[in-house]
Amino acid sequence: MGARVARMFRNFNLENRVHREISKQKPIAAPRHAVSSPPPAGGSSEAVETVESVNQKNDPLLGLLKSVYVESTDPAAAAAEASKEVTVSKDAARRPLKYSLPGDPYGLVELTDVPKGKLTITEALKATSSYQREPQTWTPEKIAQEYSLDLKDTKALLEFFIPFQVQIIPPKTEKAKQIKAS
Repeated sequence: MGARVARMFRNFNLENRVHREISKQKPIAAPRHAVSSPPPAGGSSEAVETVESVNQKNDPLLGLLKSVYVESTDPAAAAAEASKEVTVSKDAARRPLKYSLPGDPYGLVELTDVPKGKLTITEALKATSSYQREPQTWTPEKIAQEYSLDLKDTKALLEFFIPFQVQIIPPKTEKAKQIKAS
């Protein structure tokens, strides 16, 4: 029933509303930009001379163009040779791994060698712990030589690299829940 009432109001006086909209004055379009007319075909002598000079054959320039010889090489072949040189130099700058975690940690492939100037986490932990235990034996110079590092990087490693420390804070009250080992 509601749709029938809505349709009656929608169609009420429809013809008068349509005529009113149609009779309204339409908006006027913006004026077009003035177009300059092309130069006449038989008009100025300068235009005719320019067209002739463009279309005329110039023998000296044509001879120079024929003497040009271009020789090109494939850039992909040059890039492949450069990448081979880079891989050879990278292979030479690698050192065998000193220490590693036992087993196959986290399901990752075990490393066998490391680039010079880089350390694994295990080697960094081993180097810092040996320096903390025996600083007279394991000097920064010796650690740098042992792991193929720069002396500046080794000193920064020993100064700023701090391994994680796990601290268990006891609860303040006895009523707090305790985590029991299973």
